[in-house]
Amino acid sequence: MLVKLAWRNLWRNKLRTSIIIGAMIFGLTGVIAMMGFMTGFVDSLVSNAIRWQTSHIQVHNKAYLLNPDISAQIPAANELINEIRQIPSVDVVSERFLVDGMVASSRSNRAVRFNGVELDSEAKITPLSQHITKGEWLDQQGGNPILVSEKLAERLNLRVGSKVVLTFTDANGQVAGAAYRVRGLFKTPSTTFDDRNVFVRKADLQRTAQMEGVHEIAVLLKDASEIRNTIEQLNDMVSKAPWQGVVTVRDWQKIQPMLATMMSTMDVSNQVILIIFVIAMMFGIINIMLMSVYERTQEFGVLMAVGMQKHKIFVLLILETSMLGAAGALLGIFLSSVIIKALNHFGISLAAMSDGLGAYGVDTLLRPRVSLEEYVMVLFIVVAASFIAAIYPARQILKQRPVDAMAEKR
Repeated sequence: MLVKLAWRNLWRNKLRTSIIIGAMIFGLTGVIAMMGFMTGFVDSLVSNAIRWQTSHIQVHNKAYLLNPDISAQIPAANELINEIRQIPSVDVVSERFLVDGMVASSRSNRAVRFNGVELDSEAKITPLSQHITKGEWLDQQGGNPILVSEKLAERLNLRVGSKVVLTFTDANGQVAGAAYRVRGLFKTPSTTFDDRNVFVRKADLQRTAQMEGVHEIAVLLKDASEIRNTIEQLNDMVSKAPWQGVVTVRDWQKIQPMLATMMSTMDVSNQVILIIFVIAMMFGIINIMLMSVYERTQEFGVLMAVGMQKHKIFVLLILETSMLGAAGALLGIFLSSVIIKALNHFGISLAAMSDGLGAYGVDTLLRPRVSLEEYVMVLFIVVAASFIAAIYPARQILKQRPVDAMAEKR
């Protein structure tokens, strides 16, 4: 009965109730949309970092991480790769031969990293083969083909078919080099990555360096939630000879600690934004309920005079406020979920800021995202805040005596 009475009381002043619910709906929609934009921004950063640069897990020689010398290779790499492929959670494994050097054209030269890759596995572990803007992906045809980014091609005045010279210091400290021909141009979301990386066949780069082996093993998992378990399995694996004390295993969060920090910081930022909104909403509810209580003081006095217990009136006011908060929260969450779903489906074009976003590796098509857990958290916090906000106005009635309440003038 109290629930039914609370709901009717709530709509006795339709304008006032509609205003506070409307304010909650639009305020909550704005807060959730902001949370979605921030989460989508970080998602884009993390997704692009994993897809283009770090994969889920990487394996290196410890010495290579301290000093990326061409001789700091992974011992018994083929044996280790075969064992990694046997792990059930592993989807794709790609081996890379990496060298820092100079790429030169007839116009200029640039310091870059030469990524010697296995074509089939690299095409599965990174989306590079789908982002060739001119020319084509590497294949086994021709001698010494190379992929360069559009940005690097512009700097060096290159086009498909142009010849470039790669030079670097080999394991003996001598300058090694060879001529390569541009097979294709690529473009990734990160302008920094584009400016620093070129791709060649692993066998060609090994032949130029007169070496074998690999410097990096990239591992892509079927499910990102399996990273911790897979890391433990890999650590057990490399704790045996010949890798013990030589090889290290890192996940993407250790490879890109700044991104991991941004993820945790973004969670805190979302919570701060939500708390600010909830505090503002609480003051609004307190104001509305105080007005309601003072207007209905005589009514509550009559109810107490005819035998209604004070604690029931207290519960009645708590129910009214909780219903007010629940109605605003549910409608706000529904509206924001529709908006977020639509924006996630179509995306928000940020092409006008492509140069600035490219420096951070963010796609120009932003897709906001809010998880179900976040929606539930928002609903719980708003309803709980409404409940708390009702306590002070409701306590004002408990202080009244029935005769004084009935004598109260509006």
